[in-house]
Amino acid sequence: MEKLTFKTTINAPREKVWDILWTDETYRQWTRPFSEGSRAETDWKKGSKVLFLGGDGQDGMVSEVAENIPNEYMSIRHLGMVTNGVEDTTSEQIKDWAGAIEDYTLTDVAGKTELTVNMDIAEKEKDNMAKIWPSAMDIIKELSEKNN
Repeated sequence: MEKLTFKTTINAPREKVWDILWTDETYRQWTRPFSEGSRAETDWKKGSKVLFLGGDGQDGMVSEVAENIPNEYMSIRHLGMVTNGVEDTTSEQIKDWAGAIEDYTLTDVAGKTELTVNMDIAEKEKDNMAKIWPSAMDIIKELSEKNN
């Protein structure tokens, strides 16, 4: 498992950035670079299951909220895949990366918000994620700074 870190400074308060990250409407916007029509089915509470689904609603990932400290920190633990609407958390393919963590940290920096995303990633996905995440971060920044 590899580690990747993405960071951006946003001219908006942490509360606004947090809302952009986790409100359904804006979540769907900033996750488009990963998969058109992406959505998350969850209440974002600690211990809750999360289904990260693509536009067809049949494929994606099954995860859980490992930690949620509002306006500061969200940690997501990936547990498996959803394929054709069926959750898989036990196959050999899943065991290579089950338990991977994706952390979102929001920090106040001189009246702005620094967003840091740290994630565990399978080697074969590293290059793809390194290309996609900067676009997602740009969208988060743009949405957060709009009407600020």
